[in-house]
Amino acid sequence: MSLDTLFTALTAAVPDSSIATFEGLINSWFFYGAVAIFGLEFARYVYRGRMSWNLLGDCATNIITYSGYLGLSYLVFYAFYGTVFYSAHEYALFDIETTWLSMLVCILLADLTYYWGHRFTHRVGMAWATHEVHHSSANFNMSVAYRFGPLDDLWPIAFDVWLVVIGFDPFLAFFATLFVLQYQTFLHTEGIGKFPRFVEAVMNTPSHHRVHHGANPQYLDKNFAGMLIIWDRMFGTFQEENEKVVFGLSEQLGTVNPVIVFFHGLYDLGRKVVQTPGMGNKVRRLILPPDWEPDAGIAAPPTAAGAIQPRQ
Repeated sequence: MSLDTLFTALTAAVPDSSIATFEGLINSWFFYGAVAIFGLEFARYVYRGRMSWNLLGDCATNIITYSGYLGLSYLVFYAFYGTVFYSAHEYALFDIETTWLSMLVCILLADLTYYWGHRFTHRVGMAWATHEVHHSSANFNMSVAYRFGPLDDLWPIAFDVWLVVIGFDPFLAFFATLFVLQYQTFLHTEGIGKFPRFVEAVMNTPSHHRVHHGANPQYLDKNFAGMLIIWDRMFGTFQEENEKVVFGLSEQLGTVNPVIVFFHGLYDLGRKVVQTPGMGNKVRRLILPPDWEPDAGIAAPPTAAGAIQPRQ
């Protein structure tokens, strides 16, 4: 294939129906792939003598919280996304035609956007209150990929909408953000070690994402990437997996009750806001990092995600 032919193919218009079909295929591949890997992970737990009722309960909780998250997403946030995206598109700076090339560019920009949105959810108290649900499991397997908090679809829209404002079609922008999220499904496993060095240098991998879910002091608030780990390398948040990961929150929940898991972060934030003296400090509790305390005067350095020290 000549370069002219390749360029013509990449710049050919792509209708929304083709993107929808592509998305449907990706959803199916990722779902069945996740189920297959989950089955292998269970076999690995049994083989290594790690299977327990607590582990089974934790996996069940992951699925139940996902159901709650989906219910809220379909009832509220997807409609909200559509309204915001299509309203913002009326004021778009450019009109970017949807082609295979612009789709690739949009996915790349969505991945960069995801990095900053994800970093925001770790370093802003009211965002961490819902995102901490995803980090609260002391286990790490494919089911954890589906462990979401009740408001996890709320914060990303503030970051994603710029894709529409600069001129990408709202449907394409929505697809790109979902594609970045879907990629991360396969990152939630202990069953895959490290890929060849050139892959680990560029792509987000299970090894990099295990670090992100670690409560070890050196792993806190590291590796925020969606698909490309280069963002963490560029912005100073990269950490290699160099010791065994202790999964979960710095202060473990100690329960697999799905109701407590799903709402604990919001409840805990509300409790802290009520107990924090002074209106100014209450606001700071919401917008400063989750490890901020009034008596400290300033937020702690960005080395903790939600609490003080990990329990080993």
